[in-house]
Amino acid sequence: MTARPDIPSRTKTALPADHAVFAGPIQALVDELSRLPGVGPKSAQRIAFHLLEVPKEEAVRLAAAIGEVKDRIRLCERCFNVAENELCTICADSRRDQTVVCVVEDPRDIVAVERTREFHGTYHVLGGALNPIEGIGPEQLRVRDLLERLSDHNIVEVILCTNPNLEGEATAMYLARLLAPLGIKVTRIASGLPVGGDLEYADELTLGRALLGRREVAG
Repeated sequence: MTARPDIPSRTKTALPADHAVFAGPIQALVDELSRLPGVGPKSAQRIAFHLLEVPKEEAVRLAAAIGEVKDRIRLCERCFNVAENELCTICADSRRDQTVVCVVEDPRDIVAVERTREFHGTYHVLGGALNPIEGIGPEQLRVRDLLERLSDHNIVEVILCTNPNLEGEATAMYLARLLAPLGIKVTRIASGLPVGGDLEYADELTLGRALLGRREVAG
């Protein structure tokens, strides 16, 4: 069995020591909670005092769940989704269409696609998107792993499901050019107006993509 690959961590810097307000363990907990994405100092304080007020058993269960995730969760050896075993539940499912691969940036994107119940193939997680300003190039993404996978398996279609922003579009274009010589069908998810949206509030890029992605309506 191969060694468990480490899941990249993204942490924020804790508050400086001179910002300490509460004594001892409480301030330490607030500082650690402040490192979490989307959690500011006030939210960290609310969470810390909530944990202080709940029964000890609940706090222990939370701590145990965090420890278990760090101990047992790894990256799927095939698609790099989060997994408990060598393969994630999707790659290990024989009912999935193994000839179609949906390329996403992050494991959380898989959850979004799965909620649609419209896709029944497999995935490949890049681990991000091209962003030269932040020093993220093809070498920092799992592009080589994708190419190796396409050469080793009977893949007939690759769906580029990166985010519809500048970085995601650049990544999709790069992959499309890279995969073109392989003779594999490469598609890009459509993007356009959301259901229930009004044309007057749509930006030019979104409306333009909606027009380009139009389809015939049967009479």
